Amino acid sequence: MQIELSGKVAIVTGAGRGIGRIIARTLAREGVTVATLELRTELLEDLASEWNAEGWPGLHLQCDLTKSESIKSAIAAIDAEYGRIDILVNNAGIANGGRIEDLPEAIWDANFAINTKAAYLVAQAVAPIMKRGKWGRILNAASYAAITPSIGSAAYAASKAAIVSFTRVLAGELGPHNITVNCYAPGMIPTDMNGFANASPERQEKLLDTLSIRKWGDPQDVANLICFLASDLASYITGTMIDISGGKYATQMPWLAYRDA
Repeated sequence: MQIELSGKVAIVTGAGRGIGRIIARTLAREGVTVATLELRTELLEDLASEWNAEGWPGLHLQCDLTKSESIKSAIAAIDAEYGRIDILVNNAGIANGGRIEDLPEAIWDANFAINTKAAYLVAQAVAPIMKRGKWGRILNAASYAAITPSIGSAAYAASKAAIVSFTRVLAGELGPHNITVNCYAPGMIPTDMNGFANASPERQEKLLDTLSIRKWGDPQDVANLICFLASDLASYITGTMIDISGGKYATQMPWLAYRDA
């Protein structure tokens, strides 16, 4: 039994770097035609360069995910080029924060604009195309912060918790059209956004102590999950959040098992 995605058309938002880049690259290697949506020109140029070098088909479109008209234009261009959209990965996100008493309203709004509203707008634009094709997979980036938030992360955690409920409702609404909708919650995966890899050795040890699998995750772990959820092997999974955090706090003190092993 193998995952088979060849011939599908996917959209990955925020694919210029980090986890999104690995997701887009992995889908392309699986034979998926990938359309990436990015705001920054230099990231789009870098994506196009890699795709051309590898001989992968795809589009790399500049898109402001805070503006509905920009999103509609990008989705229309993808539909016009390929006549279908099978997979949507709402990966784009930010994690600006601060303690609530000092949190600027602009940071709160920015978290919801990128992490939550953009996912809604892109899904809204893509859903009619998937319904037309009578098949679809929508995958929304949540976060372990939606399960257990951290001090200073109110805006980020709330925006990601909202994604979980949004995912469930959308799954219910699109189920009759053979479209599944799930979200995924990455945990201990070092990225430029979370800075885990740059933390002090002592801080890194404390973070690793929270895990049942006591090692850092890799963006490829998330990409592998995306490929599974996008495939027919996951056709009976919808409306759920999958925790991909190495079993963070699956037990209260997971470090005890490593001490005693």
